[in-house]
Amino acid sequence: MSKIQLSRAEEELMGHLWKLKKGFMKDILQLYKEPKPATTTLATLLKRMQQKEYVDYEVEGRVRRYYPLVTKKEYFSKHFKNVIRNFFNNDTNQFASFFTNEVAFTKEELEELQTSITDRLNKE
Repeated sequence: MSKIQLSRAEEELMGHLWKLKKGFMKDILQLYKEPKPATTTLATLLKRMQQKEYVDYEVEGRVRRYYPLVTKKEYFSKHFKNVIRNFFNNDTNQFASFFTNEVAFTKEELEELQTSITDRLNKE
């Protein structure tokens, strides 16, 4: 996977491609809320994302059908690893402490998180 981070606009576009799995420009454009970006803007974003090796396309007739080259899980896993490395000195305990203390979790959400951690520990 490319090491170049996506911009916010590129991440939004990538989210639409993950939903579609494959899509033409018109399909992608339909997923945007108003005001929709211009097709030239989308074309520029898609070209940059292709250069960054996040998307590619296949030609069908005279149009391009775009598809993601990385999964949502792959992208966000790498993104969080970078956050932990760059902002928490690669210390997952610091990150976990920050995450659990700074996010406004409900009691039920904390219990679900605790269950997930317990399940993970039991698998190892």
